Amino acid sequence: MSGILLLDKPPGISSNQALQVVRRALQAAKGGHTGNLDVAATGLLPLCFGEATKVCSLLLDSTKRYLAEVQLGRTTTTGDLEGEVTSTATALPTERAVIEAALTHFRGAQLQIPPMFSALKHQGQPLYKLARRGIEIERAPREVTISKLTLLDLAGDRLHLDITCSKGTYIRSLAIDLGAHLGCGATLAHLRRVQVGHFTVTQAHPLDIFSAAYSPATLDELLLPLDAALTDYAMLELAAAAAHGFVRGQALAATTPLRGAVRVYHQQRFLGIGMVDDLGRLLPKRVMQAD
Repeated sequence: MSGILLLDKPPGISSNQALQVVRRALQAAKGGHTGNLDVAATGLLPLCFGEATKVCSLLLDSTKRYLAEVQLGRTTTTGDLEGEVTSTATALPTERAVIEAALTHFRGAQLQIPPMFSALKHQGQPLYKLARRGIEIERAPREVTISKLTLLDLAGDRLHLDITCSKGTYIRSLAIDLGAHLGCGATLAHLRRVQVGHFTVTQAHPLDIFSAAYSPATLDELLLPLDAALTDYAMLELAAAAAHGFVRGQALAATTPLRGAVRVYHQQRFLGIGMVDDLGRLLPKRVMQAD
């Protein structure tokens, strides 16, 4: 069983726990998710099964879009409402213009320090496990890009934000840094991921259907094809002899003006991902096993 499944993750469950529920329902031997959502967060979690795990990294690298609610005037040990309150403030910015001006500092390429309460690992240990033991590790800043940061609403102490960002961006860190910039502190109150690459949460399926008495065959119909994540890649059709060599990992002379990453087919069957180099050679990068 191979394919991509778009899950609308509910709150209260980790990304890996959600993956295992779906994997068992599908009776899939191999599966992976395409980037952690916090336990409290909801929204789009693309899952890859079987041969589709070979394209998981491409979805990990995709641009993400979030709807976030940030509470001003409060900081916590975790950067969200799950943690203990560490400070409060009553003097909060109430003018939209002040918030808009602050947001300009967080648009574009920037360095961001990952939060301790994250799945990043230090010597094999997730940071959040160390944080729960009261251990704080120095984290190197990471370059991220926030391409869109829009204030949707300002209601009392709550900001509603629409955020489009690169991989590796922590919205929890954004909330913390925004609160520090405003001088009142802030914490992440709610987070929902609504887009990964060209996939949107409106295409996703709720987790509860995978706990019900559906047959794996019925659930299999929910899977998207292996190449559904690759629509931004140019398509290259191979003749039989070239296809035979490609699936065996051979570099081929490519009679195409295309350069860079391509999705490769033979008679409309997806063979994998290739790279056409500057010399016009087609180099196999991810090859799918034959059905």
